[in-house]
Amino acid sequence: MQTDTSFQSLALSAPLLANLDSLGYTEMTPIQAASLPLILQQRDVIAQAKTGSGKTAAFSLGILAKLNPMYFAIQGLVICPTRELADQVANELRRLARAIDNVKVLTLCGGTAMRPQIVSLEHGAHIVVGTPGRLIDHISRETIKLSTVQTLVLDEADRMVDMGFYDDIVHIVNACSPRRQTLLFSATFPDDIRKASEQLMHEPAEVKVDSQHAANHIEQLFYLVQSEHRNAAVAQLLRHYRPVSTIAFCNTKIHCRELTEELQAQGISALALHGDLEQRDRDDVLVRFANQSCSVLVATDVAARGLDIQTLGAVINVDVCKDTEVHIHRIGRTGRAGEKGLALSLATPGEKKWVKLIEQYQGESVRWHELAELDTSNDSGLQAPMQSIFIMGGKKDKLRPGDLLGALTGDVGLNKEQVGKINVFEFVTYVALDRRIAAKALEKLSSSNIKGRLFKMRMID
Repeated sequence: MQTDTSFQSLALSAPLLANLDSLGYTEMTPIQAASLPLILQQRDVIAQAKTGSGKTAAFSLGILAKLNPMYFAIQGLVICPTRELADQVANELRRLARAIDNVKVLTLCGGTAMRPQIVSLEHGAHIVVGTPGRLIDHISRETIKLSTVQTLVLDEADRMVDMGFYDDIVHIVNACSPRRQTLLFSATFPDDIRKASEQLMHEPAEVKVDSQHAANHIEQLFYLVQSEHRNAAVAQLLRHYRPVSTIAFCNTKIHCRELTEELQAQGISALALHGDLEQRDRDDVLVRFANQSCSVLVATDVAARGLDIQTLGAVINVDVCKDTEVHIHRIGRTGRAGEKGLALSLATPGEKKWVKLIEQYQGESVRWHELAELDTSNDSGLQAPMQSIFIMGGKKDKLRPGDLLGALTGDVGLNKEQVGKINVFEFVTYVALDRRIAAKALEKLSSSNIKGRLFKMRMID
């Protein structure tokens, strides 16, 4: 690994370096410092790194460093397990590519119409970010040509294999140029990923950055609980610590649903995220959680993979995870960007053996606490600070966040502090508003003229 960790020390073009500087990217993260010099030497690389480690910028710069914008063909391909992760990767690529003229980045994911994607592919793209199922669809219809791919990235490869995409990935890789560079990023590195790398890569360099979290960075507390009291204990933890936003991890979809219903019944703003949700419902849940219209996201590991929630007050492990690396991955979602994190874990006497594995992995004992120590006298529920308005209009109607912010601060009379995130999608828009004024604001906004027309809208709760 190189000792100089500044981006300026890399063999990147002046415009790319200037753009990195303008984005505030000066020092490389450990995974970037370990992998980027190898990536820029055109080596195949296997990098073990968790979400939030800066891996997206590492492989994105690898793609952009050798991209020729004058050659209108797919030169970079990133395969992701979920649509959410694909969207995040595409957005990061666009930010990093700002210094290069006319770089077109296209996302190809399921859950959205096929026809507009086919039209976009006909117009051409330099970089494609997609999920395995939809990429296979395009290959089988012959609407995509991957023989020009110079850089192929398998992002969160372990989750893609867990989700049953191994054969699809092999099929997609075989459609790419045999002279390509292949970069594989994975939070864990089980045998099936090792097998995949042998089959799909050429003499890869292996890079691993410590997946531990500094003990002083994330406060980890364990509570002993009887199995039948587990869900009630989650409500106790939430009432005592009162985090603004929490992900509660369950090991099964059924448990996800049960816990969500129980929390909602107790006046705690909670939504479930699991593999049985339709894409539209999944998008709805994620937008509401990210914009703080929902306090608790109850999720399985597979469903929560690839989420990038920047401000997370706490993680609760409702079930102890049997895989220690996944446990580390879960708790690493709190305490991002220099904030102090809080990770709370519930364990039955029968699960202590899994906790022992976590202790061995971390090289230190965990701290046990009693549920009886918690102060749950504040039983006023846990309402999210924001509430979302759902608008039947989006990018197709030429709606932009600025249009809505203008209407809310102008016609409706709100100040900027009362308006949260505004998410504009193809056909719909979500606006987060301070819960205390949301109902009145909706009343005024629904009769406001936005872009010369009235839009249908409603409150979601």
